[in-house]
Amino acid sequence: MPTIHPSAVIEPGATIAPDAVIGPYCSVSGKAVIGSGTRLISHVTILNRTRLGAGNEVFPQAVLGAIPQDLKYHGEDSQLVIGNRNQIREAVTMHIGTENGGGLTQVGDDNLIMVACHVAHDCLLGHRIIMANGVGLAGHVVVQDHAVIGGIVGVHHFVTFGTYSFTGGMSRIVHDVPPYMVCEGNPGQVRGVNVIGLERAGFAPAAIQHLKEAHRLLWRAAGDAPASVMQRLEQLEASHGGEAHIQELTVFMRRMAQGIFGRWREAQRADDRRTGAGAI
Repeated sequence: MPTIHPSAVIEPGATIAPDAVIGPYCSVSGKAVIGSGTRLISHVTILNRTRLGAGNEVFPQAVLGAIPQDLKYHGEDSQLVIGNRNQIREAVTMHIGTENGGGLTQVGDDNLIMVACHVAHDCLLGHRIIMANGVGLAGHVVVQDHAVIGGIVGVHHFVTFGTYSFTGGMSRIVHDVPPYMVCEGNPGQVRGVNVIGLERAGFAPAAIQHLKEAHRLLWRAAGDAPASVMQRLEQLEASHGGEAHIQELTVFMRRMAQGIFGRWREAQRADDRRTGAGAI
């Protein structure tokens, strides 16, 4: 039997693993699923169709599965799905999806979501992500694996954070953040390669050096040469196109350049599609 504190409120129909722990003054919806070894420390609210996998730890005042802050939401039966071994710290909020976004907000495995972060409707988060205190993700944001987002960063809807990217604290992010790069500012701009993060992750020195060369060509040389973004990408592919990290970067940048307002997923939105200049 799960360990459930007498003050917790568990609605009929909730599915709770035998070794889950539900602490004092928690509230769990009848549509919720709480996985093996997951612990709700205290004063945690689980609403609507929220699924928590195994080994998660959810801290006080977190609210998971509330309805979206989106006027287009009309009560559709959407969900929030959270993977395994996540740390969800105090006062974090995560909302269920909307019909317009496929009805799903999803969080992967082994993420650290720090105090007072917000994950809005239809966001898709990968694995081993760190979001520092007070990060606010608007709807439909994608955060790829191993991305790090600094404290009090505000993120426009439909933005994509590339894998192993690092976003500096207090930045305003309105464009996609390329993989392997450091981005910061208001609005956020690419400043360099995430060297420290890549070294900690065990990237080979040669791979980091090639990403530095890519950064120099795509961003630092942009102000000195008349070549377009596409031409610079072609140059990069000609010199290092066979390398997996460079391939991922060039694919990301091509999508970004073909997107709307610097956000490639904006061009895929099902409602209120807008036109605008290219990304870069």
